[in-house]
Amino acid sequence: MTEVSRQQWGEVSGPGPVDLWVLQSSSVRVEVLTLGAIIRSVCCRGRDGQMEDVVLGYDDLEGYVSDKRYLGAVVGRVANRIALGRFVVEGKEYRLDVNNGPNALHGGLRGFNKAIWLATAVEGGVQLSLTSPDGDQGYPGEVQVSVSYTLQGETLTAEYQARATKTTPINLTNHSYFNLAGQGAADIYDHQVSISAPSYLPVDDTSIPTGEIRQVDGTPFDLTKPALIGPRLKELPGLGFDHHFCLSAPGESWRERPTARVCHPASGRALEVSTSQPGVQFYTANFLDGSIIGKGGVRYGKHSSFCLETQNWPDAVNQAFFPNCLLRPDEDYRHVTRFTFTTV
Repeated sequence: MTEVSRQQWGEVSGPGPVDLWVLQSSSVRVEVLTLGAIIRSVCCRGRDGQMEDVVLGYDDLEGYVSDKRYLGAVVGRVANRIALGRFVVEGKEYRLDVNNGPNALHGGLRGFNKAIWLATAVEGGVQLSLTSPDGDQGYPGEVQVSVSYTLQGETLTAEYQARATKTTPINLTNHSYFNLAGQGAADIYDHQVSISAPSYLPVDDTSIPTGEIRQVDGTPFDLTKPALIGPRLKELPGLGFDHHFCLSAPGESWRERPTARVCHPASGRALEVSTSQPGVQFYTANFLDGSIIGKGGVRYGKHSSFCLETQNWPDAVNQAFFPNCLLRPDEDYRHVTRFTFTTV
């Protein structure tokens, strides 16, 4: 049985009040904000029974309002990068604001992470809804979006749905940063990760996929067996993982798949992820630099956390051989991702 409660948490100048929803099961406690449909905290037990908050975030609303790293937020209309902030749909070119080098990232300058969502209680959780108007951040068509967070025992389920009035790209995910030792721990080097992906997408120097789908065999990207994150990071070129792992091939039918498992042996906490999405972006917080002051006054540094952003393949709107990311007016967008917090 999950208890669901709501309280006002603050007010944003202009858009108005922000509520905090609490989902409490026998083993997990989740906090959700109506700003950005943000997962503010997830408290779960370790092997010793000790509850720890394993999601990075802020103590107050101002932290989330000024945040530029998408902590805990739902990102959209299109998660990840669109090359040069441009795409063509039905013969018309659309131009977006570029906010990540030469590219558009996570929906634009004011994406879904900065919107206040309308919340209603549902069985075991909360449903958050949003209307993205025609032309929002440069995207075509009005889109009605919802995300439902429900908690059952150890499992938090996020279900995304959308409908559009014009054909538009859409790619929704949650951008929570996790550290299973607790959100204040310094790094994730002692975590083990496995991802059920036979291939990944190599990227150019602006993090746009080159178009190649490369097998993970014999590379540092082979996470099909559990790997300790610290040593594996030393094998990688660049700053760390910020790569898309392919869970299914283009054209494969919709189905939920086991996706990833991360374990922190010292505390016994483990996170298992499954999703219907065709891929997952594994990110090791390469761009956190200690300038962000988070919960409890903790400074979040490089490699202090990890993200498992279940989503469509990046820049799919510009890559003909990637899974389709277009939502047409007569179609329903629906995806589900489950996060299960266990102990070992």
